[in-house]
Amino acid sequence: MLHRPHRSTDSRSNWQGVADLMAGLMMIFLFIAVSYMESMKVQADHARTIAVAYKELQDDLYEDLYDEFQDDLAGWMATIDRQTLSVRFQEPSVLFTQGSATVTPRFQAILADFFPRYLRILRSPDYRDSIEEIRIEGHTSSEWEADADASTVYFENMRLSQSRTTSVLRVCLGLLADQNDHAWARRFLTANGLSSSRLIQGEGGNEDRLASGRVEFRTRTAAENKVVEIIREIEK
Repeated sequence: MLHRPHRSTDSRSNWQGVADLMAGLMMIFLFIAVSYMESMKVQADHARTIAVAYKELQDDLYEDLYDEFQDDLAGWMATIDRQTLSVRFQEPSVLFTQGSATVTPRFQAILADFFPRYLRILRSPDYRDSIEEIRIEGHTSSEWEADADASTVYFENMRLSQSRTTSVLRVCLGLLADQNDHAWARRFLTANGLSSSRLIQGEGGNEDRLASGRVEFRTRTAAENKVVEIIREIEK
């Protein structure tokens, strides 16, 4: 007579196999999780290192710009923003003939004083390898003809702001007699008309139309792009 094995023995064997399989899978998942966490830590540390370096570069550049121009800012009706590294010229009547892209003689004289000194700082060994772009930004108020609709106002001011920044760019490049300076400036300078997309708000949250019409020289560094790239990798 044949002796049949107990079903309980078969069950225990099956469960043991499943348990071993689950334990193996858990070890794999644990290894993946630890590897992922370590990778995230490396990326986060890398991003933190670049962010600190960027902040130090930004602070140093701001200090050098402020030291160079602090005695001129009031007379130029200009300011320097620490966060954006923007040198802002903010008196429309000083900058352009009303409603046109013609640079006034006074603003030409300001640019002749400002731009070569500005370029000398950016081309110094401390910063030249970190420069990504030198943006000449033109901004307008939201004003236009009274009967114009919002879309027309925006595009007319876009056309005006772009023409004005191009005029400023032409003046700046015309100030550079040295061909090396000229070639370097052409590599990094851009003219950017932004219409009334970035208005300045006054008291009560209303548009400050006088301050909104302005020209800004804004420096972007390569470190900004590296931080953004790392953040995007972390978010994947």
